[in-house]
This record gives sequence, C-alpha cells and structure tokens, in this order.
Amino acid sequence: MSQPAEARPPSPTLFFETVNAYQRTEALKAAIQLDVFTAIGAGATTAGELARQCDASQRGVRTLCDYLVVIGFLTKEEDRYHLTPDSATFLDRRSPACMASAVTFLASPMLTDNFRDMAAIVRKGGTVATEEGTVAHEHPIWVEFARSMASMMAMPAELLARLVGSASGQPWRVLDVAAGHGMYGIAVARQNPQAQIVALDWASVLAVAQENAQAAGVADRYQTLPGSAFEVDFGRDFDLVLLTNFLHHFDPATCETLLCKVHAALKPGGRAAALEFIPNEDRVTPPVSAAFSLMMLGSTPAGDAYTFSEYQRMFANTGFANCEFHRLPPTEQQVVIATK
Repeated sequence: MSQPAEARPPSPTLFFETVNAYQRTEALKAAIQLDVFTAIGAGATTAGELARQCDASQRGVRTLCDYLVVIGFLTKEEDRYHLTPDSATFLDRRSPACMASAVTFLASPMLTDNFRDMAAIVRKGGTVATEEGTVAHEHPIWVEFARSMASMMAMPAELLARLVGSASGQPWRVLDVAAGHGMYGIAVARQNPQAQIVALDWASVLAVAQENAQAAGVADRYQTLPGSAFEVDFGRDFDLVLLTNFLHHFDPATCETLLCKVHAALKPGGRAAALEFIPNEDRVTPPVSAAFSLMMLGSTPAGDAYTFSEYQRMFANTGFANCEFHRLPPTEQQVVIATK
C-alpha cells in the first residue's frame, strides 16, 4: 500500500525527471523517424535485428529501446523488445489508428520555439514569440497541423459525429469552422449521406482538407469557404456548426464575437458543437485538459483552457438557449453542445 503524499520523504526524482523531460520527446521522435515501432510490430525484436531493419547502430538502437521501455512505450523480455498495446495501436504504421505523423506538428519548432522563455511568457501573460503567436493570419503552422494531425483526429472526429447524431440521416447543412485537416466535417459526411459540409479555413489549409474529403469519398458534398472565421460571411440556415479545437485560442470577448456569428448562421433549433480541452472548475484536473492552458499561454496572446461554466457563460451571452457537457472517451477531450 502506497504512503500518502504527506508521509513520503522528500525526493528530487520529480525535479530530475522534469528537467530531463526533453529527452522523452526526442527519443519518441527518433523512434518514429527510424520506424522502430513498425519494425518491432513486424517481428524485428532484438537490438541487432532492429539495427539492421532501421539502418542504425546496434548500440544506439539498444540504448533507445531500453529508454523506451523505461518510459513505457515498449516492454522487454530478456533481449527482445515488444510493443505495448498503446504503441501497437498508435505508433505501428501498419495500424489504421496510427498517429505517428502527429509528432511532426506537435514537435515542430514553429510550435516548440514559443516556449523557449517561459519566464518572459509568464511576466507578459501571453506569447512572446510574435505579437499574435500561432493565431496570426495564415500562419504556416496550420498547414503543418492539417497534414500531420489528421490521423490523430480520426478517432475523436468519428466519436463527435456519432455524438451529434449524424447517423440520423437528416439532410443537414454543416459548417466546419477552422476545419484544418477537415476530419470532423468529413466524419459527419461519412456517417450521414445527406449532410452537406462547408469547411472554413485559410485557403492553403483547405487544400489539405479537400484532399482528405476526396480520399474519404465525400468530395461531392464538401465545399470550402476560405478566409478568417472572424471576417468571412458564414451564410445562414445551418443545422450544425462544428467548433473543434478553436475557441481556446482566444479570450472570452473574442470567443463571444465569433459565437454571435455562429448563432446567426444557425437555423432555429440548430446546434453548435465545440470540442475542447475542458478542465474541471479546480483548473488542475483532469491533467491533460488542465495542462493545456500552458500551451495557450505560450502560443497565443490571450487563449486559455476554459471550464464548462465559462463556456456556458459565453454561449448564454451570445443567445444560445442551453449547453450540454459531454466527455469523449477514450480521448482526452470534452464537448460542449449548445442549441439556438
């Protein structure tokens, strides 16, 4: 039985692990670049076999794989390495759920360089990299996001489409705001053959979404609307507006400006679905959602991970009648659905 935290003697372990946490990121990136997980899944399980398969040194592969065992991505029996269930599902490129490509965006210098001077960020209360951070007009990071994150977003997209009742088959008009890779609107179109999707984003980003719509077989029901969500005319009479991983980039007043446009674009009874990282009211649980506020502090001028009560207030202030909160397991995100 573990001791309560207050009964444990002080330990420098957390400090040491955190100071060296950059090594975890770089080790995972290297394993993905070398296709270590795919090679193990295909049967190369010793350091020697992996070195030949991955065109790397045996010493390097052995050290890397031992480290991946230590941090939980692999297991080891004698001299053989094996995938964990998570690694087999999400990091072996032969898996349909593989999300290895996401590391290209998540570890991109365009994102990570925002956090090089955290003390300055905290002093200012927002990004110091540039004046607008990642929300600058046509920031190139969003093309990288669209190309790299589609595989990671496939599961939550299917879950969200199911949550909003896409399988009903009603003839919906759907607006996908800041569509990015397009997976959320595409999932609705796949589950509902009567849904027409309008995807809004920068033109360069929408080119990626259109490729994904074509690959998914829904291109004939997939239109694009290039430009800024704050400047483009949305149109009217939408049954559903998707706001996926978007509102957290802005302060509440800016969010409400956008939500007023969303409200006007919906039919009476229409819904807005916001997929977000939503911490509990204590703002420190659950860990992944709560920690996301630091991402917004470092990369945007005023974004945040908002609680459900804060989203309720934003939607109420912009004319929505009610809000529902939904978890989206097994993902780490949550959904707010508001009705006009």
